[in-house]
Amino acid sequence: MAAAIVNEHLPTPLDATSEQPPLFDGTTRLYTNYTCPFAQRVWIIRNYKGLHDKIKLVPINLQNRPAWYKERVYHVNKVPSLEHNGKVIGESLDLIKYVDINFEGPSLQPKDPAKKEFAEELITYSDTFNKIVFTSFKGETVKEAGPAFDHLENALHKFNDGPFFLGHEFSLVDIAYIAFVEKFQAFLSGVWNYDITAGRPKLTKWIEEVNKIDAYKSTKTDPKVIVELYSARFLAKH
Repeated sequence: MAAAIVNEHLPTPLDATSEQPPLFDGTTRLYTNYTCPFAQRVWIIRNYKGLHDKIKLVPINLQNRPAWYKERVYHVNKVPSLEHNGKVIGESLDLIKYVDINFEGPSLQPKDPAKKEFAEELITYSDTFNKIVFTSFKGETVKEAGPAFDHLENALHKFNDGPFFLGHEFSLVDIAYIAFVEKFQAFLSGVWNYDITAGRPKLTKWIEEVNKIDAYKSTKTDPKVIVELYSARFLAKH
C-alpha cells in the first residue's frame, strides 16, 4: 500500500535571485516545478513510496530560472532532475523507474509478465499520446485529441481486475499518464468545453480512482491555473 498521508510544507520556488543549494552534500534532491507534468510524475512516485524525508523537493521557477541550475546542476536546464549518489540524472520516464528501483517503499512495477510487457508498451506510447494532444491545441483540437483518449480507454479494457492500466495495481503507467491527463482535462474542458470522459467509462473510473490516491492529490494544480498557463502558451497570438 501507499505511504501514509504527509501534509508537507512546499518550499518556495527558486528563481534567478536565489542561491544554489549545496551540491553533492549527501542530500537527495528532486529539482522540480509545481505545474510541470513531467516533474509531477517523479513527485508522485516520491510521495507514493513515502520518500518525503529521503528526497528533498527543490522547486525551480521556470519563467525566471537560476543560471546556476544549467551551469552547475543540470546542463539540459529542464525539470525534473534528481541529485542522487554524486550525480544528477533527468528524463521523467527514466526517473520514475530509477526511483522505484533505487529507493524503499512499495514497488510500482508488475511481476506478471503479461502486465510487464503491456506496461512497457504503454509507457513508451505516453510520449506519442502527449505529442498528439499538445499538437491538437494548434489545430482542430477536439477532433485531433479524441483518438488519443480513445487509445487510453481501450488500454484500460485490457485487464479487468481493477480500475488502473494494469488492473488492480497502481503502477508507473498510471503515474506516467495522470500528470498529463490532469492538465489536458482542465484545458480541454475550460477552453473547448470538451469533456474527455464523455463516452469513455473506463477513463472516467480511472481518473476517479487515481484521484483517491493522496500521493497524487497533493501534487495537483488548480485547473484555473492550468487554463491560464496553457492559454498563454498555446493560444497566444504571435
